[in-house]
Amino acid sequence: MLLRAATWFTAATLAAITAFLFARLFLAGVQPGMQAVAETLQGGAFWSAFAVGLVAQIVDGALGMGYGVTAASFLLGMGATPAVASASVHIAKFFTCGVSGIAHAKLGNVERRLFLRLLVPGALGAVAGVLLVTRVDAAAMRPWVAAYLALMGLYIIAKAWRRMRRRAAAPRHAGKLALCGGFVDAVGGGGWGPVVTSTLVGAGNDPRTTIGSVSFAEFFVTLATAASFTLLAVEGTWPVVAGLVAGGVLAAPFAARLCRGLSPRLLLLLVGFLITLLSLSSLLRAIA
Repeated sequence: MLLRAATWFTAATLAAITAFLFARLFLAGVQPGMQAVAETLQGGAFWSAFAVGLVAQIVDGALGMGYGVTAASFLLGMGATPAVASASVHIAKFFTCGVSGIAHAKLGNVERRLFLRLLVPGALGAVAGVLLVTRVDAAAMRPWVAAYLALMGLYIIAKAWRRMRRRAAAPRHAGKLALCGGFVDAVGGGGWGPVVTSTLVGAGNDPRTTIGSVSFAEFFVTLATAASFTLLAVEGTWPVVAGLVAGGVLAAPFAARLCRGLSPRLLLLLVGFLITLLSLSSLLRAIA
Protein backbone atom coordinates (compact mmCIF):
# COMPACT_ATOMS: atom_id res chain seq x y z
CA MET A 1 0.00 0.00 0.00
CA LEU A 2 2.81 2.40 0.93
CA LEU A 3 4.80 1.72 -2.23
CA ARG A 4 1.66 2.11 -4.32
CA ALA A 5 0.96 5.48 -2.72
CA ALA A 6 4.57 6.56 -3.28
CA THR A 7 4.32 5.50 -6.93
CA TRP A 8 1.10 7.47 -7.50
CA PHE A 9 2.60 10.49 -5.72
CA THR A 10 5.67 10.33 -7.96
CA ALA A 11 3.58 10.11 -11.15
CA ALA A 12 1.29 12.94 -10.04
CA THR A 13 4.24 15.16 -9.10
CA LEU A 14 5.95 14.59 -12.45
CA ALA A 15 2.73 15.41 -14.31
CA ALA A 16 2.09 18.54 -12.24
CA ILE A 17 5.64 19.89 -12.65
CA THR A 18 5.60 19.19 -16.40
CA ALA A 19 2.25 20.99 -16.78
CA PHE A 20 3.55 23.91 -14.72
CA LEU A 21 6.67 24.27 -16.88
CA PHE A 22 4.65 24.21 -20.10
CA ALA A 23 2.19 26.75 -18.67
CA ARG A 24 5.07 28.97 -17.60
CA LEU A 25 6.68 28.71 -21.03
CA PHE A 26 3.52 29.63 -22.96
CA LEU A 27 2.01 31.99 -20.37
CA ALA A 28 2.52 35.03 -22.58
CA GLY A 29 1.20 33.23 -25.65
CA VAL A 30 2.14 30.56 -28.15
CA GLN A 31 4.35 32.79 -30.30
CA PRO A 32 6.56 34.11 -27.46
CA GLY A 33 6.84 30.56 -26.11
CA MET A 34 7.95 29.18 -29.46
CA GLN A 35 10.41 32.05 -29.80
CA ALA A 36 11.92 31.17 -26.42
CA VAL A 37 12.24 27.55 -27.56
CA ALA A 38 13.95 28.66 -30.79
CA GLU A 39 16.39 30.90 -28.90
CA THR A 40 17.23 28.05 -26.55
CA LEU A 41 17.92 25.65 -29.43
CA GLN A 42 20.16 28.23 -31.09
CA GLY A 43 22.25 28.80 -27.96
CA GLY A 44 25.55 27.06 -27.25
CA ALA A 45 24.62 26.37 -23.61
CA PHE A 46 21.80 24.03 -24.64
CA TRP A 47 23.93 21.92 -26.95
CA SER A 48 26.84 21.74 -24.50
CA ALA A 49 24.44 20.55 -21.81
CA PHE A 50 22.83 18.18 -24.32
CA ALA A 51 26.21 16.50 -24.88
CA VAL A 52 26.80 16.36 -21.11
CA GLY A 53 23.37 14.79 -20.52
CA LEU A 54 24.01 12.27 -23.30
CA VAL A 55 27.33 11.13 -21.82
CA ALA A 56 26.05 11.19 -18.23
CA GLN A 57 23.01 9.06 -19.07
CA ILE A 58 25.15 6.52 -20.91
CA VAL A 59 27.31 6.27 -17.78
CA ASP A 60 24.26 5.99 -15.53
CA GLY A 61 22.51 3.49 -17.79
CA ALA A 62 25.56 1.28 -17.88
CA LEU A 63 26.43 1.40 -14.17
CA GLY A 64 23.22 2.34 -12.37
CA MET A 65 24.97 5.41 -10.95
CA GLY A 66 27.08 8.36 -11.95
CA TYR A 67 24.65 10.74 -13.72
CA GLY A 68 24.95 13.50 -11.13
CA VAL A 69 28.70 13.17 -10.56
CA THR A 70 29.46 13.10 -14.30
CA ALA A 71 27.14 16.01 -15.17
CA ALA A 72 28.31 18.14 -12.23
CA SER A 73 31.97 17.56 -13.15
CA PHE A 74 31.30 18.79 -16.69
CA LEU A 75 29.30 21.82 -15.55
CA LEU A 76 31.96 22.87 -13.05
CA GLY A 77 34.51 22.51 -15.83
CA MET A 78 32.38 24.82 -17.98
CA GLY A 79 32.57 27.50 -15.26
CA ALA A 80 29.27 27.03 -13.40
CA THR A 81 29.23 27.77 -9.67
CA PRO A 82 28.70 24.79 -7.32
CA ALA A 83 25.18 25.98 -6.43
CA VAL A 84 24.09 26.50 -10.05
CA ALA A 85 25.69 23.23 -11.17
CA SER A 86 23.96 21.27 -8.40
CA ALA A 87 20.61 23.00 -8.99
CA SER A 88 20.76 22.34 -12.75
CA VAL A 89 21.66 18.69 -12.29
CA HIS A 90 18.96 18.05 -9.69
CA ILE A 91 16.19 19.74 -11.67
CA ALA A 92 17.14 17.58 -14.64
CA LYS A 93 17.46 14.45 -12.46
CA PHE A 94 13.96 15.07 -11.12
CA PHE A 95 12.43 13.68 -14.31
CA THR A 96 14.82 10.76 -14.88
CA CYS A 97 14.69 9.68 -11.23
CA GLY A 98 10.90 9.79 -11.20
CA VAL A 99 10.52 7.58 -14.25
CA SER A 100 13.22 5.22 -12.99
CA GLY A 101 11.64 4.94 -9.54
CA ILE A 102 8.18 4.16 -10.93
CA ALA A 103 9.67 1.47 -13.19
CA HIS A 104 11.53 -0.18 -10.30
CA ALA A 105 8.40 -0.14 -8.12
CA LYS A 106 6.25 -1.65 -10.88
CA LEU A 107 8.82 -4.41 -11.50
CA GLY A 108 8.98 -5.35 -7.82
CA ASN A 109 12.57 -4.20 -7.35
CA VAL A 110 11.83 -2.02 -4.30
CA GLU A 111 12.16 -3.50 -0.80
CA ARG A 112 9.75 -1.54 1.42
CA ARG A 113 11.77 -1.53 4.65
CA LEU A 114 15.01 -0.45 2.97
CA PHE A 115 13.16 2.22 0.99
CA LEU A 116 11.70 3.69 4.19
CA ARG A 117 15.05 3.61 5.99
CA LEU A 118 16.63 5.61 3.17
CA LEU A 119 13.79 8.06 2.50
CA VAL A 120 13.73 10.55 5.40
CA PRO A 121 17.48 10.62 6.25
CA GLY A 122 18.34 11.06 2.57
CA ALA A 123 15.96 14.02 2.21
CA LEU A 124 17.26 15.63 5.43
CA GLY A 125 20.85 15.23 4.28
CA ALA A 126 19.96 16.83 0.94
CA VAL A 127 18.41 19.89 2.61
CA ALA A 128 21.48 20.29 4.81
CA GLY A 129 23.73 20.07 1.75
CA VAL A 130 21.73 22.75 -0.08
CA LEU A 131 21.95 25.07 2.94
CA LEU A 132 25.74 24.66 2.98
CA VAL A 133 26.36 25.12 -0.75
CA THR A 134 24.14 28.23 -0.91
CA ARG A 135 25.52 29.88 2.23
CA VAL A 136 29.22 29.60 1.38
CA ASP A 137 30.87 31.89 -1.15
CA ALA A 138 31.03 30.21 -4.58
CA ALA A 139 34.74 30.93 -5.05
CA ALA A 140 35.54 29.37 -1.69
CA MET A 141 33.26 26.39 -2.30
CA ARG A 142 34.46 25.49 -5.80
CA PRO A 143 37.81 23.87 -4.81
CA TRP A 144 36.14 21.75 -2.13
CA VAL A 145 33.42 20.51 -4.49
CA ALA A 146 35.99 19.76 -7.21
CA ALA A 147 38.12 17.87 -4.68
CA TYR A 148 35.09 15.88 -3.53
CA LEU A 149 34.22 14.92 -7.11
CA ALA A 150 37.84 13.87 -7.73
CA LEU A 151 37.66 11.63 -4.66
CA MET A 152 34.40 10.16 -5.94
CA GLY A 153 36.17 9.35 -9.21
CA LEU A 154 38.95 7.58 -7.31
CA TYR A 155 36.31 5.73 -5.28
CA ILE A 156 34.69 4.46 -8.47
CA ILE A 157 38.10 3.31 -9.76
CA ALA A 158 38.71 1.45 -6.50
CA LYS A 159 35.26 -0.15 -6.75
CA ALA A 160 36.30 -1.76 -10.03
CA TRP A 161 38.75 -3.98 -8.14
CA ARG A 162 36.49 -4.79 -5.20
CA ARG A 163 35.08 -8.28 -4.87
CA MET A 164 31.41 -8.23 -3.86
CA ARG A 165 30.12 -10.34 -1.02
CA ARG A 166 26.56 -11.61 -0.70
CA ARG A 167 24.71 -11.72 2.60
CA ALA A 168 21.15 -12.28 3.71
CA ALA A 169 21.12 -10.00 6.77
CA ALA A 170 19.45 -6.60 6.58
CA PRO A 171 21.84 -3.70 5.88
CA ARG A 172 23.16 -1.90 8.96
CA HIS A 173 23.34 1.86 9.33
CA ALA A 174 21.27 2.44 6.17
CA GLY A 175 19.81 5.66 7.62
CA LYS A 176 23.22 7.13 8.42
CA LEU A 177 24.46 6.16 4.97
CA ALA A 178 21.44 7.86 3.36
CA LEU A 179 22.01 11.01 5.44
CA CYS A 180 25.61 11.18 4.19
CA GLY A 181 24.60 10.32 0.61
CA GLY A 182 21.91 13.01 0.48
CA PHE A 183 24.30 15.61 1.87
CA VAL A 184 27.17 14.98 -0.54
CA ASP A 185 24.73 14.63 -3.45
CA ALA A 186 23.35 18.13 -2.83
CA VAL A 187 26.78 19.69 -2.26
CA GLY A 188 28.52 18.09 -5.22
CA GLY A 189 25.62 17.78 -7.65
CA GLY A 190 25.87 13.99 -7.48
CA GLY A 191 27.00 11.14 -5.27
CA TRP A 192 23.83 9.45 -4.04
CA GLY A 193 24.39 6.36 -6.19
CA PRO A 194 28.15 6.01 -5.70
CA VAL A 195 27.82 6.51 -1.93
CA VAL A 196 24.64 4.58 -1.11
CA THR A 197 24.28 1.96 -3.85
CA SER A 198 27.97 1.07 -3.99
CA THR A 199 28.26 0.72 -0.22
CA LEU A 200 25.15 -1.42 0.20
CA VAL A 201 25.84 -3.69 -2.78
CA GLY A 202 29.53 -3.89 -1.92
CA ALA A 203 28.58 -4.98 1.60
CA GLY A 204 26.73 -7.96 0.15
CA ASN A 205 23.11 -6.83 -0.06
CA ASP A 206 20.93 -8.12 -2.88
CA PRO A 207 21.79 -5.98 -5.95
CA ARG A 208 18.31 -6.02 -7.51
CA THR A 209 16.33 -4.81 -4.51
CA THR A 210 19.13 -2.51 -3.35
CA ILE A 211 19.38 -0.72 -6.69
CA GLY A 212 15.59 -0.52 -6.97
CA SER A 213 15.10 0.81 -3.44
CA VAL A 214 17.94 3.33 -3.69
CA SER A 215 16.74 4.52 -7.10
CA PHE A 216 13.17 5.07 -5.90
CA ALA A 217 14.37 6.86 -2.77
CA GLU A 218 16.57 9.05 -4.97
CA PHE A 219 13.50 10.67 -6.52
CA PHE A 220 12.40 11.99 -3.12
CA VAL A 221 15.96 13.07 -2.26
CA THR A 222 16.13 14.91 -5.60
CA LEU A 223 12.70 16.46 -4.96
CA ALA A 224 13.90 17.75 -1.57
CA THR A 225 17.07 19.12 -3.15
CA ALA A 226 15.35 20.85 -6.08
CA ALA A 227 12.65 22.30 -3.80
CA SER A 228 15.29 23.65 -1.40
CA PHE A 229 17.20 25.33 -4.22
CA THR A 230 13.96 26.88 -5.51
CA LEU A 231 12.94 28.18 -2.08
CA LEU A 232 16.39 29.72 -1.66
CA ALA A 233 16.01 31.42 -5.07
CA VAL A 234 18.78 29.39 -6.68
CA GLU A 235 17.66 28.02 -10.03
CA GLY A 236 19.48 26.11 -12.67
CA THR A 237 20.12 27.80 -15.99
CA TRP A 238 17.09 26.68 -17.99
CA PRO A 239 18.89 26.12 -21.32
CA VAL A 240 21.33 23.92 -19.40
CA VAL A 241 18.51 22.05 -17.65
CA ALA A 242 16.69 21.55 -20.96
CA GLY A 243 19.87 20.26 -22.59
CA LEU A 244 20.57 17.82 -19.76
CA VAL A 245 17.02 16.45 -19.92
CA ALA A 246 16.99 16.17 -23.73
CA GLY A 247 20.39 14.47 -23.89
CA GLY A 248 19.51 12.09 -21.08
CA VAL A 249 16.15 11.12 -22.59
CA LEU A 250 17.74 10.48 -25.98
CA ALA A 251 20.55 8.35 -24.51
CA ALA A 252 18.39 6.29 -22.14
CA PRO A 253 17.08 3.71 -24.66
CA PHE A 254 20.53 3.17 -26.18
CA ALA A 255 22.77 3.28 -23.10
CA ALA A 256 22.65 -0.43 -22.33
CA ARG A 257 23.09 -1.40 -26.00
CA LEU A 258 26.04 0.97 -26.50
CA CYS A 259 27.82 -0.33 -23.43
CA ARG A 260 26.81 -3.99 -23.71
CA GLY A 261 30.14 -5.04 -25.20
CA LEU A 262 32.22 -3.53 -22.37
CA SER A 263 32.85 -5.29 -19.08
CA PRO A 264 31.56 -3.62 -15.87
CA ARG A 265 35.13 -3.35 -14.57
CA LEU A 266 36.31 -1.52 -17.70
CA LEU A 267 33.32 0.82 -17.56
CA LEU A 268 34.01 1.64 -13.93
CA LEU A 269 37.65 2.39 -14.71
CA LEU A 270 36.78 4.60 -17.69
CA VAL A 271 34.16 6.56 -15.75
CA GLY A 272 36.36 6.87 -12.67
CA PHE A 273 39.29 8.22 -14.68
CA LEU A 274 37.00 10.61 -16.61
CA ILE A 275 35.46 12.09 -13.44
CA THR A 276 38.83 12.31 -11.68
CA LEU A 277 40.52 14.12 -14.60
CA LEU A 278 37.63 16.57 -15.04
CA SER A 279 37.49 17.33 -11.33
CA LEU A 280 41.25 17.74 -10.97
CA SER A 281 41.19 20.15 -13.91
CA SER A 282 38.44 22.18 -12.20
CA LEU A 283 40.36 22.06 -8.91
CA LEU A 284 43.55 23.37 -10.51
CA ARG A 285 41.67 26.23 -12.16
CA ALA A 286 39.93 27.08 -8.88
CA ILE A 287 43.13 27.32 -6.84
CA ALA A 288 45.25 28.93 -9.57
